[in-house]
Amino acid sequence: MKRKEFVVIGLGRFGGSICRELTNLGMSVLAIDKKEEVVNDYSEIVTEAVVADTTDESVLKNLGIRNFDHVIVAIGDDIQSSILTTLILKEIGVKKVTAKALNEHHEKVLKKIGADQIVHPERDMGRRLAHNLVSSNVLDYLELSDKHSLVEIAVNQSFAGKTIIELDVRARYGLNIVAIRRNHDMIVSPQASEVILEGDILVVIGSNQDITRFERKMLQEED
Repeated sequence: MKRKEFVVIGLGRFGGSICRELTNLGMSVLAIDKKEEVVNDYSEIVTEAVVADTTDESVLKNLGIRNFDHVIVAIGDDIQSSILTTLILKEIGVKKVTAKALNEHHEKVLKKIGADQIVHPERDMGRRLAHNLVSSNVLDYLELSDKHSLVEIAVNQSFAGKTIIELDVRARYGLNIVAIRRNHDMIVSPQASEVILEGDILVVIGSNQDITRFERKMLQEED
């Protein structure tokens, strides 16, 4: 599995949750914030944590930001810094930039300056975004509690043609397939003999720890 490299700028609650979950998923993470005390909190969690002003183009160039796979601008209430940082990132050639918007006006500006993806914290929690960024198979991620979630996963080639009992995700990963979305139909509580087809979407429920373990296995099989 190729270890993707991410940059998270802004280590508030939203950016911090993304950092933690990307790290849990085995990704390389460079965390950046202007506040030294905040950066210190993440120095032992992420691959590297740096105190920096990301509105300074020379700082971003010196950090080699353009070489990373994906940059997430999770700056808090400073809209000016968010916009300027996003603008510089696109100008220096960053492949993909996801930016946090505080309101609709902020979103419109971010779109105009080239942000590839825009998220709203009230609609896109950090955990869900991290899983979606890492794997194209994860279509949605809904937190049910601090420890359990429901996730929609697109079937990959290694799953297609097998029955639920052959996949045996309950015994192997502690997860339950509660439904299968197939075209416009929803198969609820599918039988163990149900054959998984290419194009199916599995609706899976379980602990966050088990879901992460399952995703990492799927990522290995994608390569």
